[in-house]
Amino acid sequence: MTESKFTENFIQIQGLRKAYPKANGTDELIVFNNVNFEISRGDFVCIIGHSGCGKTTILNVLAGLEEPTDGHAFIDGREIKGPSLDRGVVFQSHALMPWMTVRGNIAFAVKSKWPDWTKKQIDQHVQQFIDMVHLQGSEDKKPSELSGGMKQRVGIARAFAIQPKMLLLDEPFGALDALTRGNIQDELVGIVRRTQQTVFMITHDVDEAILLSDKIFLMSNGPRAVLAEIVENPLSKDRTRTTMHHEPDFYKLRNHLIDFLVHRSKTYAAA
Repeated sequence: MTESKFTENFIQIQGLRKAYPKANGTDELIVFNNVNFEISRGDFVCIIGHSGCGKTTILNVLAGLEEPTDGHAFIDGREIKGPSLDRGVVFQSHALMPWMTVRGNIAFAVKSKWPDWTKKQIDQHVQQFIDMVHLQGSEDKKPSELSGGMKQRVGIARAFAIQPKMLLLDEPFGALDALTRGNIQDELVGIVRRTQQTVFMITHDVDEAILLSDKIFLMSNGPRAVLAEIVENPLSKDRTRTTMHHEPDFYKLRNHLIDFLVHRSKTYAAA
């Protein structure tokens, strides 16, 4: 396994490129090219861009679910090669096992991480994370008995329960109604602040990115997309959904992000 040349940052992406062969067999479709970034331990990063710019592919590379055509991805100084329990993933579709209960779905992941634990240890650990996402009383329900928001809570609890080095979120709230989405955003903010978890999240929601992230990565339009800008979030760390709109930098930041998505995302070309 390759060692990173640079270990001062927790995550390093170096010269990442993804391309697929075209039907004629001689050309290739370049999804994104020459993507470079670093993420410090404990950072919450949101990546925004239009469909087709390769956001999910970059997340899948970080998850070890997909290999880049060129370039390297490192976590904690080691190159990412394949999936690992070092990285927890939550998708828009909850991906719960329908025949298992809430407790069973989370316990399955915990057993994979700590196969030598006793049933009592597993049950105690699982209950902590059920409590964390406020699903007390639903431990023995199966996914078919849960609302969409509750299913996503189980997915979040399962991802946190294995105590990963990094959490990867692929539009986890995209299919939820506005009220449920807002409630789970608030819970995620609280959990991440308590755990100091490193998070990489895909979102199409500008306000969601402003609420959650320390940094916002802006991808240009695909194909041949590039990481066009990295925007530092200047808002206070203790911001909430109800208070962030009153902060002096909120509208300046929001307008910058929207202007990029509407106008400037089309003007970048890959190097």
